[in-house]
Amino acid sequence: ITAGGCLGILIPPSVLLIVYGATAGVSVVQLYAGAFFPGLMLAGLYVGYIIVLAKLRPELMPPLAEADRRVALPPLAQALSSRGRNALAGLLRGLGSAGVAKGKAAVQLVITLLPALAVAVLVALIYQSATVPLVVEDTSGLVQAGGAIAAEENKGAEAGGLAEPKEESTGLAESKEEAGGLAEPKGAEAPKDGGPVAKVEAAKAEAAKAEPQVAAPAGPRLDTPNWFIGLAVGFVVFLVALYANWTWERLEIFKMLLGSFFPLAVLILAVLGSIVFGLSTPTEAAAVGAFGGCLLAGAYRYFEQRRRPGMATASPLWATAKELGTIVKESSFLTAKTSAMVCWLFVGSSIFSAAFALLGGQELVEKWVLSLGLTPLQFMILAQFIIFILGWPLEWTEIIVIFMPIFIPLLPKFGVDPLFFGLLVALNLQTAFLSPPVAMAAFYLKGVAPPHVTLNQIFAGMMPFMGIQLVALVLLYVFPDIGLWLPRTLYK
Repeated sequence: ITAGGCLGILIPPSVLLIVYGATAGVSVVQLYAGAFFPGLMLAGLYVGYIIVLAKLRPELMPPLAEADRRVALPPLAQALSSRGRNALAGLLRGLGSAGVAKGKAAVQLVITLLPALAVAVLVALIYQSATVPLVVEDTSGLVQAGGAIAAEENKGAEAGGLAEPKEESTGLAESKEEAGGLAEPKGAEAPKDGGPVAKVEAAKAEAAKAEPQVAAPAGPRLDTPNWFIGLAVGFVVFLVALYANWTWERLEIFKMLLGSFFPLAVLILAVLGSIVFGLSTPTEAAAVGAFGGCLLAGAYRYFEQRRRPGMATASPLWATAKELGTIVKESSFLTAKTSAMVCWLFVGSSIFSAAFALLGGQELVEKWVLSLGLTPLQFMILAQFIIFILGWPLEWTEIIVIFMPIFIPLLPKFGVDPLFFGLLVALNLQTAFLSPPVAMAAFYLKGVAPPHVTLNQIFAGMMPFMGIQLVALVLLYVFPDIGLWLPRTLYK
């Protein structure tokens, strides 16, 4: 639950970023990129708090049942575990042993080596990025601006000696027409060959046709930096420690993660990665995420149908199709209901914002804030405090569409970056999911929790996490590169 919740808060809701980006004039893609590492930091603080609390107060952690503390081993693992405790060594020996299914052992070995393959790919990508060769600019064919034209004009003076200057008139020419009025000047005759400029352009065009376009050659690959060597050694030590403790039970737990958590994680990271790297807009990425969710739901339902005892004669594929149709129907109704609620909220907030601006409310608030003589730091503290207080009685959608238009015009007055302000707001509004009385996370959890868990207990348990979110907010303000480094690196 902790891992899934932490992955879910890596990025705030799409509507939040889209609405704020449209209001503040900030790129939504940059907001997604900037919100990644702050969300990751918040997730790390969550997990660290749970681990420390479990170590200091183990009596607070609910004990697991005895059946949940043991992992049942499949027949192949039971047969090979008698030869050794380490799963990697046992699978390597099992490939050359008689009486062992070579195909199943090979599949288990590939699953075991997946962490090593993932680390190898990560190290290769880091190496490519750290030692990318410099592009050498080829300037051999370039001519200094004006040089070719000057060469054309000086061709007549190549025989040695200076060219005589043209005779210049010292006075105004008398007009030949004496019958009143000034004579119109005669237009200058264009040279027959087009002049030196035309010659230069023609020579450039002929050279471009004659010589093929050659890309700028890349320089030698950079030397491997020392920090990369240290990072690679750290990865090797990690893998050695991992596989030294790779027991058969841990292999089965890893397979459970591959079948439950990792598909959802890959789907989320693929959707967010396509947005962050500019491959798609949030709309297309949401469509891909919805399609991937349908595929995952169908796959999980299919394997669940196959494991049922009565499915030996029935068709699991047909049963999965019927259940998936019901799921898609309910999901469509819920999506339409939520979308209608959000859209009507936009309508109401737009009317409120228009009436507020028409009656001079925006100017009144702006004059009041400017009359306080606040520094940028004091303005940021005041704005985040107001948003934090508003998160208790209101949901994040109301705060974004109603109150953000009040703060955004004040940002240029205090020299605040709208992107950085949006990241602070996104992190601050995470408290709106936990703060009573309108805490959607608490009601979601109450819907799936056992009957003896009360809503007051859930609210009490959420208080430490609200404190963690405030700590993350302070860290983001003190170290703004946590949120600004990725968009600055990707979109510089």
